[in-house]
Amino acid sequence: MADFVQLWVYLSATPLFGLTATLLVYVAAQSFYDRMSRAPWANPVLWSVLALGGVLLASRTPYPTYFAGAQFVHVLLGPAVVALAWPLWLRRAELQRRGLALTLAALAGGIAAAGSAVAIGWALGLPDDVLRSLAPKSVTAPVAMGIAERVGGVPALAAVFAVVTGLVGAVSGKYLFKLLRIDSWAVRGFALGTASHGIGAARAMQVHPDAGAYAGIALGMQALLASLLMPLVFSLF
Repeated sequence: MADFVQLWVYLSATPLFGLTATLLVYVAAQSFYDRMSRAPWANPVLWSVLALGGVLLASRTPYPTYFAGAQFVHVLLGPAVVALAWPLWLRRAELQRRGLALTLAALAGGIAAAGSAVAIGWALGLPDDVLRSLAPKSVTAPVAMGIAERVGGVPALAAVFAVVTGLVGAVSGKYLFKLLRIDSWAVRGFALGTASHGIGAARAMQVHPDAGAYAGIALGMQALLASLLMPLVFSLF
């Protein structure tokens, strides 16, 4: 016990705490996810967030102290998103045939996601900066933070909205598709990538390769369209 206490004191005072806690919790959550046959409700990202939040509260560890180590994992988010290009490259001929349809679908999905969020927030009387942070909720977190900063929102708040949106989509997507009788893996993947960005795309890749490929397409298209159009829309209105 004395050795454990000494180890805890050492880790909690260094950046190693955030990195070690993140890796251990995620490995445990991934193991649980696999044992549950990868059920949507057992999503490892969801349970990792809840577990890490509990650890920080119980240990009274400030978030900046945790993130000093966790940022080393955060840096890998960019390369992980770029890696989604590989399944797209394998299906490049199919993408060329469906390019216009996919672009229109991505545009419609992005408008619906951002417009509905801002409209509901406005109806509830949320402050202007919160509405601007809410608009890019269906764009992957790093891009959402950049968009929020450009349109006058709060980047950290945009990241929270993006992560929550991704988790909701990844957990509920299977049941919604079943309820709506949507059987096409391509359609399922594109819908998850459009509404739930990286977290939804990760879930789609674990379920079926076609779903993962189309989720990656949607993720990339949402990031591109939102980066170009959202600052323009907010500057006009």
